[in-house]
Amino acid sequence: MPRSRTLASVRAPVPLPIEVAAARGVAALSRFVGAGGGTTVPGKLLSRFDPGAIDRLAARLPAGTAAVSATNGKTTTSAMAAEILRPRYRLAHNAAGANLVSGVASTLLAAGRAELGLLEVDEGALTEVVRRVRPRAVCLGNLFRDQLDRYGELELVAERWRAAIGGLPAEAALLVNGDDPQLAAIAEPHPGSIAFGLDDPRLARPSLQHAADSKYCIRCGAPYDYAAAYVGHLGDYRCPRCGHARPHLDVVARAVELRGLEGASFELETPEGSRRVELSVPGLYNVYNAVGAAALARALGASLDETAAGLSRFSAAFGRFERIPAGDRELLLLLIKNPAGANEVVRTLVDGRPPRVVVVALNDAVADGRDVSWIWDVDFEPLLRGLDLLIASGSRAAELALRFRYGGLGDEAIEVEPSLERALDRGLELTEPGGELVLLPTYTAMLALQRLVAARGLARPYWERR
Repeated sequence: MPRSRTLASVRAPVPLPIEVAAARGVAALSRFVGAGGGTTVPGKLLSRFDPGAIDRLAARLPAGTAAVSATNGKTTTSAMAAEILRPRYRLAHNAAGANLVSGVASTLLAAGRAELGLLEVDEGALTEVVRRVRPRAVCLGNLFRDQLDRYGELELVAERWRAAIGGLPAEAALLVNGDDPQLAAIAEPHPGSIAFGLDDPRLARPSLQHAADSKYCIRCGAPYDYAAAYVGHLGDYRCPRCGHARPHLDVVARAVELRGLEGASFELETPEGSRRVELSVPGLYNVYNAVGAAALARALGASLDETAAGLSRFSAAFGRFERIPAGDRELLLLLIKNPAGANEVVRTLVDGRPPRVVVVALNDAVADGRDVSWIWDVDFEPLLRGLDLLIASGSRAAELALRFRYGGLGDEAIEVEPSLERALDRGLELTEPGGELVLLPTYTAMLALQRLVAARGLARPYWERR
């Protein structure tokens, strides 16, 4: 299929400064020595040499840029969108998840002959990235409580996002999860914004979870009534006092079928029609990710057929329900980093094949959040049914073990092993041949596990993956 050239605006190339060549050299050297693939160092160097380089690099992309941000799922949503759009555009995509300003700079630096920049963006970096790259489309997936020591309360993040979106040109496409009250409100002043979400009450929870975040009306403060609550506070909400309610959904998933750990399917409905979508990744939260990716791809010119085909081709983003062969066993790697995301991982595991042995790795590096009190808001308890052994690992393994003891797991079923490598080996030792070891790491623990399996030749380094 020929690549699309029907662009709203074509930007003239801007000469690259000599600093770009130097930064690219640093990237190559970083990859050579194995320092994380050079995903952020070149961008940091480039920004120091030339603070305006990001703006000019973005301006060189003939199809412009698109930004994806969310508390949970931005890596998967952007990877899904990339799978849909790759036949149509040559992409500059930060697939390895380097989503701060330095990672975005590195992605643009390595763009080469790319036409479209598809940028996953950290919640805290969205304001600056939007200001610098002036995207033609922005997709906002959700806002959950996460790393309060770094981001602050949800309302603070929402206010920053509101300011960022307020600076978008009127012609830019804004796609928001209409099931999230904060995001629906952010979109209200932006003309022509598109809302996406779920509409299948069969899969709703009977009530909001205790750790749900946006429970109260953002206009008057009254508790929302929920006709359906799907993931955390995401759902069909309405304020009984002032009437603030979920907007009309333009891109929606209906007739959702969850197949345990094997995947999911749903009817994708858009103004242009509907298609049945088959996903190889499981969980209701991945249906949300897929609908967000579909809304973004539609705004960037993808047809309904291209969208359904791309989502059907998609396999897990690294660390997000990623399966890695380990000899005659298999690793199942699922990132957990806040209550909402961890609860959905637990829900999906319990609905599929509850594990007999699980390694949970809790770190408290800056990228994880220093405050690990969020583990007490995770509903780990359903996971304990049928669990023979928990291996608690990471720098805060002892606190994690304590959380599971309070959850009702006996001391005989808990092993504390701060070393990730030894915890991995212990888990594999206890997993039967042909079986699957479930690993639930926080962000930096996930990166460490990725390095471990790459060093053992079980998987390619994540920065080498498309």
